[in-house]
Amino acid sequence: MSTTTYDSGPLLDALAAAAEDRIVFDLPGIEERYDALCRELPDVAVRFAMKACPVDEVLARLARRGCGVDAASPKEVEQALAAGVPISRMHYGNTVKSDRNIADAFRLGIRDFATDSLEDVRAVAEHAPGSRVFCRLATTGEGALWGLSNKYGCSPDDALTILETARDLGLTPAGLSVHVGSQQMTADAWHGAVDRIADVLAALARRGISLDHVNLGGGLPALGYRDKHGRPLDPPLDKIFAVIREGMAHLAGIPGHRLRFVIEPGRHLTADHGAIRAHVSRLAARRGPDGERQYWLYLSCGKFNGLYEMDQLQYRLVFPSHRDAESVPAVIAGPTCDSDDAYSHEDGLVPVPRELASGDPVWVLSCGAYATSYMTQGFNGFSPLPYTWIDGEAA
Repeated sequence: MSTTTYDSGPLLDALAAAAEDRIVFDLPGIEERYDALCRELPDVAVRFAMKACPVDEVLARLARRGCGVDAASPKEVEQALAAGVPISRMHYGNTVKSDRNIADAFRLGIRDFATDSLEDVRAVAEHAPGSRVFCRLATTGEGALWGLSNKYGCSPDDALTILETARDLGLTPAGLSVHVGSQQMTADAWHGAVDRIADVLAALARRGISLDHVNLGGGLPALGYRDKHGRPLDPPLDKIFAVIREGMAHLAGIPGHRLRFVIEPGRHLTADHGAIRAHVSRLAARRGPDGERQYWLYLSCGKFNGLYEMDQLQYRLVFPSHRDAESVPAVIAGPTCDSDDAYSHEDGLVPVPRELASGDPVWVLSCGAYATSYMTQGFNGFSPLPYTWIDGEAA
């Protein structure tokens, strides 16, 4: 984590007015980021990856701007519908789904399903007959903070077999998708993805399969993060957009298909427009096993209640009561008794005001993505497990 005097106007005003800990979302800021994306990629259908920020008010604002949703469970579909997202602007983007998931989504009106295996596409044919499927191709994930390269996606050869099988089972082989990794920091990742898609499109055309869309997935970066050492990440967003536009033009020229394009941003839309009003639990100094004295700043929020991604990045911190105070280097940690609830990379100490006292406010910036979904409700719409017990006492 790192400190900053970063000023985002209304968002910081709202944090200053908050008397208790909470996360605040700047809805006009999210709308502005969406509008900017649409200007960069005109005529591309935007499907918000709602897992990044499953907040009703955020969904409703984006829906009113014309944004759709990439849903990963029937509960996410239900929430998006309730927030005003038309079912026609929704797809089921999770390749991991049970028979019941598929049937429930189909009942709710979903007709576009992601897939990456023969087992899954056969299940879609059985429980969502006549639906459209788009096949997710695997990518390396290189250049991203979270590569997402193992659990999802298939090889080009498998994609051909899967989409041929979909056709044979009465489904519509409709598209291809990729995901270049979350918080992708290079434009080259999209070069590689486009090349892979192009090869599969050409092979499909030779087999008489014509697709109608390409889904370029997520990965568009947020702008306000710091790396593990406190340095601004500074993603090359203009170059990324240029490569995506060039890639779409190339794919649109491949014979045998009439393609439209879809993209699934999540953190790009919301991360920089959400912030947490937290407070200091304690600034303490103690010696560790090596005998070195070190400062620790314990906050009221941490890995398990809002800052889950603290192992990969630094969130920007503002100390409104001590803007020009003398600082000391400290490890930033959350309030729990789990040792993982700390940001303690070797060169990642953060300068914090020496005079911090318990109860002082702290503003944590650029945490509008994956703060609520990981911590305050079931991720992807999957509920936490309920519990029961065995009572060994005699009745």
